[in-house]
Amino acid sequence: MNINDYISFASANPVCYLATCDRDQPRVRTVLLFFADKTGFYFGTLSPKDMSKQLHLNPKVEVCFYNNPKDLAQAKQMRLTGTVEFVYDPKMIHKLHEERLYLDDISGYDLEPISEIFKVTAGNVHFWTLSDVLNEENLEHECFNLS
Repeated sequence: MNINDYISFASANPVCYLATCDRDQPRVRTVLLFFADKTGFYFGTLSPKDMSKQLHLNPKVEVCFYNNPKDLAQAKQMRLTGTVEFVYDPKMIHKLHEERLYLDDISGYDLEPISEIFKVTAGNVHFWTLSDVLNEENLEHECFNLS
């Protein structure tokens, strides 16, 4: 495997699960990948949200992407473990906001001023399938550093 395999899988399966830590309690939620490329795996959030507060206090995360096939024999997940970095780029935040204007409609607010982007650029990543259920210690793990 190489990093392009992981970027492609994440891009094809952008709805994923992201775990943070709230003191000693793990917190997981469904999130939507903003995009992934050779500079990192990018996500959006809103600064007042618990997720943002947790990431600012402890930037360590694990993200699980899942292909959600009709036939479970084809199930595959990708686990990405790393540390987030916040991205302070007004043009990128505007692009994120434009792609998710439906959130303004749902909330009744202009969310661009409180939008944040964070990325994972370094860590560990691996695939897992049902055939690996009793073979996890032998899975190929890739360390990556995209920064």
